[in-house]
Amino acid sequence: MKSILKYMILSILLIGCNLQKNRESEKQDFEAEKVKTISESAKKVRDYIKKDIVIAHRGSTYWTPEETEPAFLWARNIGADYLEFDVQLTKDSILIAFHDNDLSRTTNVSEVFPERVKSEINEFTLKELRRLDAGSWFNKAFPKRAKESYKDLKIMTLKDIMMIAEGNRILKKEGKPVKELIDGNWNGKYLYEIDPADNDNRPGIYIETKNPKPNTEKILAKEITAFGWNINSNPKQIKTNNGKVVIANTNARLILQSFSPESIIKLEHYLPNVPKCFLLWKPDMKGKIKEVYKSAIDFAIKNNVQIIGTSITGKPNYYKELTAPWMEELIHNAGMVIHPYTFDTNKQLKAYKDRVEGVFTNRADLALAFYNRKSEISSQDILMELGYK
Repeated sequence: MKSILKYMILSILLIGCNLQKNRESEKQDFEAEKVKTISESAKKVRDYIKKDIVIAHRGSTYWTPEETEPAFLWARNIGADYLEFDVQLTKDSILIAFHDNDLSRTTNVSEVFPERVKSEINEFTLKELRRLDAGSWFNKAFPKRAKESYKDLKIMTLKDIMMIAEGNRILKKEGKPVKELIDGNWNGKYLYEIDPADNDNRPGIYIETKNPKPNTEKILAKEITAFGWNINSNPKQIKTNNGKVVIANTNARLILQSFSPESIIKLEHYLPNVPKCFLLWKPDMKGKIKEVYKSAIDFAIKNNVQIIGTSITGKPNYYKELTAPWMEELIHNAGMVIHPYTFDTNKQLKAYKDRVEGVFTNRADLALAFYNRKSEISSQDILMELGYK
């Protein structure tokens, strides 16, 4: 009897010890997950970025042909905090702003290069790409917002957009861009002038490496640095005015983003301590969503990312939800901020306003009004002032 009692007491003690160990292990696991955050240096870079920022997605896809000169001029003048665009590398190693992998959706490539309709961007030189009309498709797709002046718009370069952010535009003569000639030869580039319709807003630029080819990140770093937009290497002073957008003259003048983990790693290598956003896309997230989501955050922490770019649900895009409350909590607990895509309605802006620090939007006009920064001039009037009729 004594042996049985002794055995029972010993068993209870062992069970108690195991329970205590399990509790301590669970507590340690919870605390480890809780304290896993971005580094102090990454937090410093994170704090460069303002809250409630409006990121003009491709300039505008609603009022203008996407990623064209009027899109970025409009976004600047409406008061967007950032001009957002995709960069891709041409055959002659020039960075251009273009979303798709090929040219068929938004240009007349089928007329100019019928045998190369499905060729990728990097199979064309800049001079070849400048031959294309990147605006007329919009007039056909959206006749209610069509403008005669959208015909024959040109594909833009990285430099073109940085010049716009600083208050310039492409120089034109009789409506045609003026070519930059070197020893009498045209290299595909244009000349610039101070934009007479510039209203002193100085937005930042928010660049996505789209379908990055070898050396894309290296060339991007070289061009950004040469133009004075690399905050780590003799950044230029850009004149700003009170009451206007001033981000171009801050340490947050440039934000880099990508869906590609490999590109994120390269961007951090070539442009360290510049704000970076790791973009998430549900179709690419294979496996149990919570585990995959945590893995993405761990990758971001490891590679000095400060922002997670997540998709939101609802009209008109019907993306999969990647900004649910539990997802937002994981990101914020890691010390990062959230810039979701893509906001197109007031309903979306209201639904997510307490979860995010900035929004990618095709309707910068709507987002600015939501944040009590409504432009005094309508979108149509801004376009008229810019010369687009």
